[in-house]
Amino acid sequence: MAIDAHQHFWDPARADYPWMAGPELAPIRRAFAPADLAPLLKANGIDASILVQCRSAIEETEEFLGVAHATPFVVGVVGWADLTDAALGDTLDRLRALPGGAKLVGIRHQVHDEADPDWLLRTEVQRGLAALFSRDLAYDFLVRTRELPAAIATAKAFPQARFVLDHAAKPPIADGGSAEWSARIAALAACGNVWCKVSGLAIEARWTDWDAERLLPFVQHVANCFGEDRLIFGSDWPVCLLAGSYDEIKGALEACLAKLGPRVREKAFGLNAKAAYLLA
Repeated sequence: MAIDAHQHFWDPARADYPWMAGPELAPIRRAFAPADLAPLLKANGIDASILVQCRSAIEETEEFLGVAHATPFVVGVVGWADLTDAALGDTLDRLRALPGGAKLVGIRHQVHDEADPDWLLRTEVQRGLAALFSRDLAYDFLVRTRELPAAIATAKAFPQARFVLDHAAKPPIADGGSAEWSARIAALAACGNVWCKVSGLAIEARWTDWDAERLLPFVQHVANCFGEDRLIFGSDWPVCLLAGSYDEIKGALEACLAKLGPRVREKAFGLNAKAAYLLA
């Protein structure tokens, strides 16, 4: 089974998405639903997807579980819940009891938007993560280079937990990369309990001037660090449309992974996502 492990649905007419402000994001400031993604998955040989949160609202997580319940190709949901809430465990239990609740596979938060680079290390957040892991759910790191030290410390604090790094921590591809990003990625990978999504990379490049060769050094670095068993493909659709079509994004990442060996590509397009999120 080929899996796109990172995609979104949203409707700006029904909810507020603060990150979507600005004229450069106008092309994706419209509704995107399962009916829009289904033909793209079919055309690209993708069998299933994981639906990932877009805003910090429990209502969205509830809605996404309902979408997953009604959409066979959505095999998992990475939702949002308040990690600082002392009653987080009860919230997670309630979510899992909803229709589609069995497809809740993880939680994430826009950590890179927090003013505090060490937000993940706050006592109440670490308590929330413990509640998450006690229910065998994964946690997605949505961080940049600045927050990677806190992510590393968090991965070390929960050695038995499963973490997934979104978008390879958004490397500064448009600027040619950075030694700091490279070193911190290696340190995070060394924790052993973190998977890395090869997703969203074209968005970190210049949207009108990128190709697979531009992305390859960054894919090569995360592959060297995480190994073939901890790389996961994700399209980041529809955010990716700012830089290219679903076909172009998938094709470029597939070309990069294929250069690293047939098993790397095969595992990144399904097997590793199953392991990271305990997919049925």
